[in-house]
Amino acid sequence: MGALMLQGTGSDVGKSVLVAGLCRAFANRGLTVRPFKPQNMSNNAAVTSDGGEIGRAQALQAIACRVPPHTDMNPVLLKPQADRTSQLIVQGKVRGTLGSGNFRQARGSLIGEVLESYQRLREQCDLVVVEGAGSPAEINLRAGDIANMGFARAANVPVVLVGDIDRGGVIAAIVGTRAVIEPEDAEMIRGFLINKFRGDPALFEDGYRAIEQRAGWRGFGVIPWLPATVRLPSEDAVILDRTASRGEGRKLVACPILPRIANFDDLDPLKLEPGVELVMIPPGTPIPGDAALVVLPGSKATIADLAFLRAQGWDVDILAHHRRGGAVLGLCGGYQMLGRTVADPLGIEGPSGEVAGLGLLDVETSLAPAKILRHASGTALGAPVTGYEMHMGETTGPDTARPFADLDGLGPEGAVSRDGSVMGSYLHGLLATPEMRTALLARIGVAGAGRDYQADVDAALDEIAGELERHADVDALLQLAREAR
Repeated sequence: MGALMLQGTGSDVGKSVLVAGLCRAFANRGLTVRPFKPQNMSNNAAVTSDGGEIGRAQALQAIACRVPPHTDMNPVLLKPQADRTSQLIVQGKVRGTLGSGNFRQARGSLIGEVLESYQRLREQCDLVVVEGAGSPAEINLRAGDIANMGFARAANVPVVLVGDIDRGGVIAAIVGTRAVIEPEDAEMIRGFLINKFRGDPALFEDGYRAIEQRAGWRGFGVIPWLPATVRLPSEDAVILDRTASRGEGRKLVACPILPRIANFDDLDPLKLEPGVELVMIPPGTPIPGDAALVVLPGSKATIADLAFLRAQGWDVDILAHHRRGGAVLGLCGGYQMLGRTVADPLGIEGPSGEVAGLGLLDVETSLAPAKILRHASGTALGAPVTGYEMHMGETTGPDTARPFADLDGLGPEGAVSRDGSVMGSYLHGLLATPEMRTALLARIGVAGAGRDYQADVDAALDEIAGELERHADVDALLQLAREAR
C-alpha cells in the first residue's frame, strides 16, 4: 500500500509515541503494519527476534503493530559511550565505534543498507510508518543525512511534520522549518500535526490556520496531551528529569541517573506498584537515606559511569545504605559496578585499564568485544522470569555460586551476596514479569500488586490509537501513505 514518515520540529516532540499510536490504529483497522526508523541514537535498546538489537522505541512500535521486533526496523543504531564516541550498530550487529570526526562521513555511507532494510519491510506488509530523528531543520546535518530528508527523498516517502505545542513556539517551529530547509525537502512535507495540546483546541484555531497559510502545508489534526504515554516504556534520557513526588507510606526505590545510563526502562514496571515510589536521582543529589532498595542501572560505559558515581559521592551513599541493611540490585553495567574490579583490557568502552568496583559482590568483570544478545527465561528469586541479555564481557567469582537466576538452557546467571541483600544480573526486562517483581519487592517488605506490565502497555497503545482516531485525520494520513513508491 505505501509508507508515511513522521518528522519533528525538534527532539522530544512526541514522534515515537505518535508513530506507535498510528501503527496500532492502522493495525486495528486490519492492516499489516511495520515501524521503521532509519537511524536512532539511544542507549535504550531491545533484542530482536533475529538475534540483533534495535532502539527501544522501535521495539515498542513493533508491539503496536502486533509483530516481533526485527533488526530491519532500525537498521542504524548509535549508542553513545565515553570520550565523545558512539558504538555503531548496523542491521542489529556491532560494526565498530564512531567519533565526532568521522560521524558524518560514516553515516552517509550507510544509506544503501538503510534502504535494503526498508525495502524488505515494504515487501512484507501493507504499510510502513517511518520515524525521523531530531529535526529536518538542523540543516547543518543535512549533508549525508539518512535520518530525515535524506531518507525521505531516497525512498520517496511523504512526510508529516510534528510540532510540540506544549513547549511553546509551535507556529514559528513549523513555519520556520519551511523557511530554512531546501525547497526539494519542503516538497516532501505534505502536512503537519500539532502534538501535546492542553485545553480547548478551539483556542488554537487561528494559529492552526496561520500555519497552513504561512507554511503552505495542510493540518492533519491537533493531538491532545496523552496521559497513557506515561505507561509506555521510557525511551529518552530527558524523561528522567520528570521525577514524581514522594508518596506517604510507600517504600522508596532509588536509581541514580548515570551519564551513559542504558535500558533504564527496566524500572518502568515499578510504576505499577502502589506500594513503591520510584525516584530517579539526578546528579548533585544524594541517594535518600530512607531508600529501601537502590538499583544501579545498565550503562554503555561502565568504567566511566563508575567514576562519575564516585565523583557524586553515590558510592558512599550506597555503602552506607548497605551497612544499614538496605537492598541493592545491579542490572547489567550496574551488576559489573557492584563487583571487586572491572577491567577493559582492549579499550572496548574507552581507554584500556582496570578499576576497583564497589566491592559489594565478590565477583570481577572483564569486558570483551563479543556482544551477547539473546532472549532468556527461567526462574529468579524462586519466581518465573523472562527478559533479555545485552552485554559485552564476562563476570566471574565466588558469589556467582549463589546465582540470581537459573535460565532455561543457559544455566546459572548473576550473583547474590552472602547475606542476600546485594543482587546482580545481566537480565534486562526482568521486572516486567509480575511474579519476579513480586518476589523482589517481598525482600523490601512490599506486597506486589501482580499487575501484568505487558498488558498495561498494550492497553495504553490502544488508548493512544483511539485518541488519534478521534483527533487526527487518520483516513487522510492513510491516503497520503499510498503516494509512496
